[in-house]
Amino acid sequence: MQQMPPSLTKSKALKELKDKKKPTPPKKPTKAAQVFVWEGVDRKGVKVSGEMMGIDANLIKANLRRQGVNPQKIRKKSTPLFSKNRRIKPMDIALFTRQMATMLKAGVPLVQACDIIAGGFENPRMITLLGEIKQEVESGTSFANALRTKPEYFDDLYCSLVESGEQSGALETLMDRVATHKEKTEALKAKVKKAMTYPIAVVIVAVIVSAILLIKVVPQFESVFQGFGADLPAFTRMVISLSEWLQEWWLLLLPAIGLSVFLFQQAYRRSEGFHNSVDRALLKAPIVGDILHKSAIARYERTLATTFAAGVPLVEALDSVGGVAGNIVFRQAIDKIRTDVASGMQLNYAMRATNLFPAMAVQMTAIGEESGALDEMLDKAASFYEAEVDHKVDNLTTLMEPMIMSVLGVLVGGLIIAMYLPIFQLGGVVG
Repeated sequence: MQQMPPSLTKSKALKELKDKKKPTPPKKPTKAAQVFVWEGVDRKGVKVSGEMMGIDANLIKANLRRQGVNPQKIRKKSTPLFSKNRRIKPMDIALFTRQMATMLKAGVPLVQACDIIAGGFENPRMITLLGEIKQEVESGTSFANALRTKPEYFDDLYCSLVESGEQSGALETLMDRVATHKEKTEALKAKVKKAMTYPIAVVIVAVIVSAILLIKVVPQFESVFQGFGADLPAFTRMVISLSEWLQEWWLLLLPAIGLSVFLFQQAYRRSEGFHNSVDRALLKAPIVGDILHKSAIARYERTLATTFAAGVPLVEALDSVGGVAGNIVFRQAIDKIRTDVASGMQLNYAMRATNLFPAMAVQMTAIGEESGALDEMLDKAASFYEAEVDHKVDNLTTLMEPMIMSVLGVLVGGLIIAMYLPIFQLGGVVG
């Protein structure tokens, strides 16, 4: 075998090293797709019109000619002056995922499916998002990598599952599982939000009603009481003092409340210690804590079932689950479970060691591991705990209705009694 001269080998190695050091040219930014309104004539001479997404009018003309339409007028679709340019919500992504799964199962090509789905959305931002994803796919990028360019809408779990579907040739099946996962997760979040916002709404309504009575109604009674010439009851004096204080400081009180809410939100987002403390406190809160606990278990079971069914190894699946736990207590517990499972411990034993999971969740996991149907048993456990959350939220709503009447009755009734108490006493003296 003939050997290459050392000098040639060295020069070749230096050339390869230089090639590696050369920076790859940056990818030119692509123009965002827009919606165009067109009018034209088909092969039979019939006037036709419609809407089509594209980068510019020239591409729209080319697409129409390929479809046998002679374009006559093409213009950008105008946006109404007061249009609602809504932000993209997680439920929009869930709907897109479900529609994409349906399209792929029907055999519709990926690029064409993006066009069809975009036509069904009224949100301009969602239409633009789908147009940009379509452009990435048309340029040769895989669907998963096209989604990764939009991390604010598609998280690592979503993209990883789509990538697994592309690599295994079962993208439509994986998209269906992802769609189910997104729908269940968003429905669960909506239930938890309902449970959290209902008591807050009651408190806000009670405070507003009381403030209106103290600022507008109590001063009218105070002017009447000044002509009595007698000592007022202690309860009435306390309410009048509160009314006078509120009349003097309410303009400063409103900004102070708004600033407190803003500072709380910023601290929750930016301070890890404060965020973790709030998470732990919420799990210990009465009624709401149990709902949050059950919802975290349901989210854990649902995500693990989806990732494991997609063929992701259990340890890697637990990594994904930890990222969507939604609570520091469960995130730390899932990290410990992953470490234990990686060292050879069975999943059900690792779950039991955290003391966070109910006996039923642990037992169903054990059955799934023994029978080889872990994803199926996790899915059933997720459905059970989702139903539990639904039931508890409904019960909370039912209990809150009489509680609203009680709170408002005590506040409003107490203020009315405080105002009429001197009148009752005066009537007793006169009698």
